[in-house]
Amino acid sequence: MAVCEMCGKKPMFGNSRSFSLRATRRKFNPNIQRVNVMENGQMVRKALCTKCIKTLAKA
Repeated sequence: MAVCEMCGKKPMFGNSRSFSLRATRRKFNPNIQRVNVMENGQMVRKALCTKCIKTLAKA
């Protein structure tokens, strides 16, 4: 499932709106990437959203 292991971000649900404003249900998935992260001195593979990856790169 598309869940960030750091912040817990999950898919959101909403409506897809056509030109005639007809509403059909849709899903907004977070941009989850598999990355290797240094944790307690060793490399760990995690599924993180791109916002969390960007935050880790700053630190």
